[in-house]
Amino acid sequence: MTVADVSLWWEQVVADDPEAARARPPLDGDTTADVVVVGGGYTGLWTAYYLLEADPSLDVLVVDAHVAGFGASGRDGGWCSSLFPVGPDALARRHGAVAARAMRAAMRDTVVEVGGVTAAEQIDCDFRFGGTVTLARTARQVERVAAQVSEAGRWGDEAHLLDAEGVGTHVRASRVLAGSWTPDCARIQPARLVRGLARVVEQRGARIAEATTALRLSPRAVVTDRGTARCRWVVRATEAWTAQLPDSRRDIAPVRSVMIATEPLPADVWAQIGLDRGQTFTEAGRLAAHGQRTADDRIAFGGRGATYHLGNGGDPSYDRAAREREHLRRALVDLFPQVAPFAVTHAWDGPLGVPRDGQPSVGLDRDTGLGWAGGYAGDGVGAANLAGRTLADLVTGADTPLTRLPWVGHRSPAWGPEPVRWAAFTAARWLTTWSDRAERRTDRRSRACDAVASPLGS
Repeated sequence: MTVADVSLWWEQVVADDPEAARARPPLDGDTTADVVVVGGGYTGLWTAYYLLEADPSLDVLVVDAHVAGFGASGRDGGWCSSLFPVGPDALARRHGAVAARAMRAAMRDTVVEVGGVTAAEQIDCDFRFGGTVTLARTARQVERVAAQVSEAGRWGDEAHLLDAEGVGTHVRASRVLAGSWTPDCARIQPARLVRGLARVVEQRGARIAEATTALRLSPRAVVTDRGTARCRWVVRATEAWTAQLPDSRRDIAPVRSVMIATEPLPADVWAQIGLDRGQTFTEAGRLAAHGQRTADDRIAFGGRGATYHLGNGGDPSYDRAAREREHLRRALVDLFPQVAPFAVTHAWDGPLGVPRDGQPSVGLDRDTGLGWAGGYAGDGVGAANLAGRTLADLVTGADTPLTRLPWVGHRSPAWGPEPVRWAAFTAARWLTTWSDRAERRTDRRSRACDAVASPLGS
């Protein structure tokens, strides 16, 4: 696979600049640094960015096995949102109401922060603050959306319950009964964001070594296939690829999310669909699909629920599963019948990291010098920025509101060994898919799915 084949987003980046397909030089033997960040995606690059903002004298080294943005950061759906995999009610039960409210406020602020940095640093990533429309197309989905809006209001989030006509002011899809809108989301071109961020981080003085595979993360050192980097602090920012690291194979389960994109649609089709203000959209199913209108007038559409491969941690041979692509195409046409005559020109997928209890975490063990962040379960564009700011505070020893958020220091339980993990994901995928279909067919709530906590993040 070439970099341009990774996703529509990467194809566009390489079209802008063919040099983007060329990896930066790898690590050239043993070296030293103040901080070594393993992983050149959003988490790793935001960590480097804020470390150097806090202390420009720091020697920061970022290493990546491929090129910066090769993983989920260059493949996702293009939402920078305030979404967090654990809802505020559940956070309050785990950590208390004050902590849950602080987490929600931090996530809302994060969307604004990303927009501010992209403007200040002149990162052209099609950032547009259009919010998210959630579509309810069955009576059960209407109930689900109403409950979500009610929960949001209790915790300070802005969310508006809409009737079908109100939804139509944002997007016009088939069989919509009701919905909601929240302003706390921006559309982005994810590969342009991650590559622009890499450029800025280098300009601030960080070193980025690509084509450099970390073999082991140890206290005060990272052993790679190109040499050993000794340091004071090590930050693990590998998300789904964490499952390939020794001693971390059961920390995160790598689950694949699938995306498709249409050819650019003509103006008369967009006049029927809407999405003319940068809105993103999702359907209120249990296995949610999500989409955006791209800057070049395509629909990029995707969702969780791709097959979990036994023991797989991101092997590209599993990319582009035809069955999942066709399922998404049918779902897209069901939402927007006007799209049926137009070709799906791009399809891709990639792994995202899911912790066993569904809660992302960020932390730093000051005794060993080992830091970490991840487990975003597909909601990582915004959360990674918050993680980067938090890690920078933890490394530099700053006592800030970010370092007291409830995900700081959280340790999720380990996943079971294979094939137990594979069985859990396969069963959850089947049950969630079956429940969505049953609810659409019978308009009754699926109690079976209510009784099972899905690791797919539904």
